[in-house]
Amino acid sequence: MEIQALREKARKLKESGLNTYEIASEMNIAEETVEWLLSKEEKEKPGKDVKIGWRSIGVYPSRIRYIASAMADIIVEEAENRELDIDTVIGIAINGIPYATFIAEELDLELAIFRPHTEKVGVFSSNYAGLKDKNAVIVDDVIGSGKTMRKAITATKKEGGNPVLCVTLVNKRAQNDVEGVPLRALIRTRVI
Repeated sequence: MEIQALREKARKLKESGLNTYEIASEMNIAEETVEWLLSKEEKEKPGKDVKIGWRSIGVYPSRIRYIASAMADIIVEEAENRELDIDTVIGIAINGIPYATFIAEELDLELAIFRPHTEKVGVFSSNYAGLKDKNAVIVDDVIGSGKTMRKAITATKKEGGNPVLCVTLVNKRAQNDVEGVPLRALIRTRVI
């Protein structure tokens, strides 16, 4: 997608009332990139980032299920290698929820839903599993700065849960953990 098209999409999302954090989540780019796209400075270069487009996957539930199945396989592998007993899969709103749902179903685990907040940590939906004394895997589509995942880890611990693994489709960072919690992804991006 061309820069101008990204700028236009960011502007439209801003005009619809979304804040920078929400635009970044919707477009699967870093908040810094959103700020650059919304800025008037056309000459300065953006921070290094990778735009991920999920439309080919997200349109059909069967495609989400296939990817969730691969993520579930990674979770089983990590559980065996690290001798983990996992109780709950946490889906981060909004893009992590469909993957977490299919993973929880495939592995016969409980499902919890985390809603991050732009300024605060965020909350867990009371309509889903609680986390007290449970080992949990946190699932999202993309990890960039790690801000959202850190919020999910903090909130899980606050609820009395034990985050044992983070799993994403794409890892846009060099680290293999988030605050000491192992991180696995189907794809790792690098800016060269």
